[in-house]
Amino acid sequence: MGDWKIPDGLRYTENDEWIRVEGDTGVIGMTDYAQDQLSDIVYVELPAEGDAFAQGEAFGVVESVKAAADMHMPAGGEVIEVNNALEDAPETINGDPYDGGWFVKVKLSDPAEVEKLMDAAAYRAHCDARG
Repeated sequence: MGDWKIPDGLRYTENDEWIRVEGDTGVIGMTDYAQDQLSDIVYVELPAEGDAFAQGEAFGVVESVKAAADMHMPAGGEVIEVNNALEDAPETINGDPYDGGWFVKVKLSDPAEVEKLMDAAAYRAHCDARG
């Protein structure tokens, strides 16, 4: 059983992204489990504002001292804000994956897509199953 932070109120993907819905906007980032597996994050490649992605489509890359990982959209939409601070301080994802370490905000094309994602309890079980 891992000691990962998995906040209630967010939805989670099997690929370890999280999304927090605020009206018709989704705030997206990487979970505590994922940053823990990657170890020290050294580089982040993010999309530009105005880019649009379908649910499940890769939108960015996170590189750590151990590996590189694609980030995938938990729900489809158009990027309306990018956390450019991560370019200069990618380690923020390690220390604060749910607040300061968010990646992008998107205008959701279909908010119902979010409802199909895992809640905190289901995601915890998913993480525990992987160890």
